[in-house]
Parts: sequence; structure tokens; C-alpha cells
Amino acid sequence: MSDNTEDTFVLTPPEPVAAVPREKAGGLVPVDDSVRTGMAEKASAYVEGLAALDARSPEFAGKVGEITALGAGEMRSAAAQSNRMLERTVRSLPSKGGDAQSQVAGSLVELRRVVEDLDPRDLPAAKGRKFLSRLPGGNKLRDHVAKYASAQGTLNRIVGSLRGGQDELRRDNASLQTERVRLWETMGKLQEYVVLTEALDTAVEQHIAGVPDPQEADGLRADVLFPVRQKHQDLLTQLAVCAQGYLAMDVVRRNNDELIKGVDRAATTTVSALRISVMLASALDNQKKVIEQVNALRGTTEDLIRGNAEMLSTQSGEIQRIAADPAVGAETLRSAFQQIYRTLDAIDTYKVQATEAMAATVESLTTELQGASVYLERSRSRGALEGGLG
Repeated sequence: MSDNTEDTFVLTPPEPVAAVPREKAGGLVPVDDSVRTGMAEKASAYVEGLAALDARSPEFAGKVGEITALGAGEMRSAAAQSNRMLERTVRSLPSKGGDAQSQVAGSLVELRRVVEDLDPRDLPAAKGRKFLSRLPGGNKLRDHVAKYASAQGTLNRIVGSLRGGQDELRRDNASLQTERVRLWETMGKLQEYVVLTEALDTAVEQHIAGVPDPQEADGLRADVLFPVRQKHQDLLTQLAVCAQGYLAMDVVRRNNDELIKGVDRAATTTVSALRISVMLASALDNQKKVIEQVNALRGTTEDLIRGNAEMLSTQSGEIQRIAADPAVGAETLRSAFQQIYRTLDAIDTYKVQATEAMAATVESLTTELQGASVYLERSRSRGALEGGLG
């Protein structure tokens, strides 16, 4: 939700009803001029009829008693309406289960707690997730998503309660409207009686002003003018009370209308935004998991590629070195050739020495063979002689 105060929805209750002064109650309900004229004529006829009677007669007392009975039924009707309103108020007390307003208000408070509980602003940044997951009570983002998922049932229950309270508020408003219509009719009748008593007050005053006997005038003031003004006062008081109740019912009705609008906004805008947050948070968490897996896979792939590149670079350099270097090192070849040269030189020296030794041996053998030839010849000759003799 936005923190901008321009976007903040505020329910402003109507101002409480001020007390209705009794002296101003008589002008609250409009009365047609024809009705006022008729009431004035009726008052004049009443005073004329009263003046024709003996003040000591029962008829006179009965005629005065009509003044006391003026508007008695309407006043009882207004009192009955007040009793019904009082009974509604008593039934709406918390000990009696509460009314629709309390139900809606409680549901709105509960909804606000759920929204504040699911507010993601207090969660740690995503970059600290791995670190937090290693700590006791970690994985706060995962737990928060689980909260979102489990809040769906709570939200449905709250919305159901809000809708039920909204229906109750509509029924209350319908009842209030019926009561207000009845009360307005009662106030209209009371207002006519107020006009009549005003006319009676004027007519009696005019009649008393024309009475020459002061004692008789005082008697008329005590017996007629006093009950007229007393009834006028009672009617004004009852009319003020009725006007107060009428205005109070209008305040309750407007409060109910605002609560009905608030329920619509809470059940649509707020809950929809919260449900979108639920889906968005779950989707973002799944996306985060996919991103982490992709990053991990990419890291593994990069490690493989980096290792292959390093191996390729090392082996390529070795291959190039092997290709550039001979199969046998030059120093080894040089040493081998030096050994071969020494061997050849030794062989040559041996041959020279052996040649001289062989020459001496040949010479010695030749001398010996020459000496031995004499003996060989002698041996052959002897053998030939011996053979012939045999």
C-alpha cells in the first residue's frame, strides 16, 4: 500500500447530533399555511364555545380537559419509537453479541492486522538470504511466503464476515428508514398540535383581554391559559426529543452508509491487492529459486569451461614445447657423441698397439715355425723308414 497521504482512505464519521432546544423545536417541521389557518379557526371556535359555558359547569371542565388530551396518542407513539430504538441499542451492546457496526469494525481491524502482518517491508534484503538461512530461525523469506499462502483462509473468513456485516448494515438502514418515516409523520402531527396550542394561547389571551371582571380573567388564566401553555410546552418538549431522535437516526444511517462503502473497498481493493501480493510473492520466491539454480548451474558450467580452458592452455603450451624441442636433448646428444668419439679413439689406439703386437707375434711365430720345420721334417723321415721296414 502506498504511504502517500493523498492515497490514504479515511472514513470520517458525521458530527454528533447537537441538542435541539425546545424553543426551536416548533419550527423544525414545516406546516402549510392552510393548516395554520385551519388551526387558528379551530382555536377561535374552541374559545368561543368555551366562553359560552359556565366556568363552574362540568361541561366547562370537560372542554378544558380536551386541551390535556391534545396529542396524547402521538406522544405515546413517539415514546414507543424511542423504546424500540433503546432496545436496538441494548441488543447491540458487546454483552449481547454486538451489532453490525461492531462486527464490521472488528473485521476491518482484523483485516488491517493481517495486512500489517504480511507487510514485506520489514523483511531482510534478498542478498542476505543465504547468511540468514544458516542462522536459527532463518529462511525468513520462505516463512513469509508460507504466511502468504496460509493467509488465504483467514482472508476468506474476514471477507465473509465483512459481507455478512454489510448485509446487516443494509437491513439496519432499511429499519432506520422505516422508523424515520414513522417518526416524521408523528412529528408532523405533533407540529400541528403545537400550532393549535399556539393559536389557542393567542385566542385565550385575546378573550381574557376582553373580560372586564379581573377575577373572572384570573380564573380563565388559571383554568384555561395554564393548561394550554402547559400542553404547548409538553408538545414542544416531545417534538424536540423526536427531532433529536430523527437526527440521531440520520447520523446512524450515514455511518452505516460509510461502513458499507468501506466494506466494499476493503473487500475489493484491499483484499485484491493483498491477494495479488500473495501470488506475486509466491511467484517471486519461485523465480528466486530458479535464479539461484540457474546461477549455480552457470557457476558450475563456468568452472568447467575455465578448467577446460586452463587444461587446454597448459597442454597446448606443452605440446608446442615438445614440438619445438628435439626428441633427445642437444646436451645429451653432444655427450653421447663425445663418448662415441672417445670410444673410436680408444679403438684406433688399440688397433695401432695391436698391429705392433701382432707384427711381433708373427715374427716370433715365423721364427718358431722355421725352427719347428726341421723337427717336422726329421719326424716325417723317421716315420717313413719305420714304415718301410715293416
